[in-house]
Parts: sequence; structure tokens; C-alpha cells
Amino acid sequence: MSGLLPMKFRFSKMHGLGNDFVVIDGVRQSIALTSEQIRFLADRHFGIGCDQLLLVEPARHPDIDFRYRVFNADGGEVEQCGNGARCFARFAREQGLTGKREIRVATQCGVIRPRIESDGSVTVDMGVPVLEPARIPFTGASSEIVQPLDVGGQNVEITAVSMGNPHAVQVVADSDAAPVAAQGPLIEAHPRFPQRVNAGFMQVVGRQRIRLRVFERGAGETLACGTGACAAVVAGILRGLLDSPVRVETRGGELTIAWSGVGMPVLMTGPAMTVFTGEIEL
Repeated sequence: MSGLLPMKFRFSKMHGLGNDFVVIDGVRQSIALTSEQIRFLADRHFGIGCDQLLLVEPARHPDIDFRYRVFNADGGEVEQCGNGARCFARFAREQGLTGKREIRVATQCGVIRPRIESDGSVTVDMGVPVLEPARIPFTGASSEIVQPLDVGGQNVEITAVSMGNPHAVQVVADSDAAPVAAQGPLIEAHPRFPQRVNAGFMQVVGRQRIRLRVFERGAGETLACGTGACAAVVAGILRGLLDSPVRVETRGGELTIAWSGVGMPVLMTGPAMTVFTGEIEL
């Protein structure tokens, strides 16, 4: 156990559309977790259980309110999590860390701006999507919106988008029948995505409605993926299939994603719920 880690610390169990999190206050508690400890906390049989662990830390700059760190269930730190960002904002307010309805939060990939709406939902400015293959990163790709990807000997057409974390979005006829379990791990670990990738399977229901499943890096398929919803809508609009705003139906519920085009930020609106709070000893 690290010398910085208290014997006991408090946490909140939260979820955004079933994408669930252990959220820890690292502002009033000194927290230093190892990868092994994060895997234990995420374990649904021996620990608390979660898709990701979220750590709230003090800001390092005066114009920023907090620092936001995200750890997948496998213990690895990642750049961003959209559903987690909404839970982060609600946690900060519920725990008395801020009285603001809109906060500025530093992540590994830039600053996001979650805002708690009057109905309790949370809107997050997720920033401008990255489309340049080298910045996603996605190797061996042209500037075309639709790219071929060899997945287990099968040619799959994907659109690569980064929302601070990389996504490979493909269009499927039926999201329920999509080969998420078979293709998800192969796409996640595909050598053309050197930092691994989240695999999205998008069914277009109408010009402003899609159904979506996402196989996430380090977590497997989750009930919802906020950045995956943003990436899917961006991909659908770029391919001429969708018009903003778009309702995104996940297995855990609905998000609304708005994007006005290249060079503009993506706005994500959806719920964030606290399930319970507790204290754990490591």
C-alpha cells in the first residue's frame, strides 16, 4: 500500500445510463492507487465494481476548477470518459466541492465544461473532435471519412474519430445483432490503433436517432459510452447520414448529442445518478 493512501477513504458509486463508476474525492483526501488496487476496486465480486474509477483532484491552474482522471477496470489510465464527466460534475456539487453549476475541468486531452441543467441532467462541452489520423492515432489511413479495416480477415468500413480518446465507428443494420463480442476485442487491439481504440457499432434509425453499442478499451462492452456517442454522431454527420441534434439510444438509456460541424465542439446531454456512498479499507 502506498504511503499516501489512507487506510480508509470515502467514495461514491455513480452511473450515467448504466455506465458505472467509483468516484473518489482526491481534493480532501490524499489518494495514490496502484493499478492492482484499481483492478480490485473495479472487481464486481471482490471489490465495489465499476467500468471506470474517477478521481477528482485539485486544479493546477487558477482558471480551472478541478483535474479529472479516469482509470479503466483493467487499472490503466485513459484520457477521457463522457458519462464519467457528467457524474464528475454532479459529484463535485453533491460533495460540496463547488457551488457552481458549470465548472472547468482539466483532463489529459484538454479542458471540458460540464454544466448541471435545471432538470438535473448534465451537459458537457466535450471539445472539438479530432479527425486527422495521425492525431487519433490511426496509422496507414488516408483523409477519407470512411476507411477499410481488416478485422480477422473480414473487411470492415469504419470512421475514426478522437474525442480525446480514439474511436472506430462502423454502421450496422441492427445493433442488437452486431458482432460486438467477436469484433470488439479485435478492433480494440488492432495494430493500426497504437493506443488501442473503442469500437462503436451504430444503427441509423432516422436522421436524428441512432442506436449504439460500444466495446470500450480496457472495460469491454458497457451499457453506455458518452465519448462513443459523441464519436458516432460525428461520424454519422460526416457520412451524411445524420442531422444534429441526435438522440443516441444505448442499452442503458438515451443521450442527446449536438454538433454543428468541423471545427466546432460536441455537446453531450444526459443523466448522472448517485447510487450509494461508502467507505472502504485497503
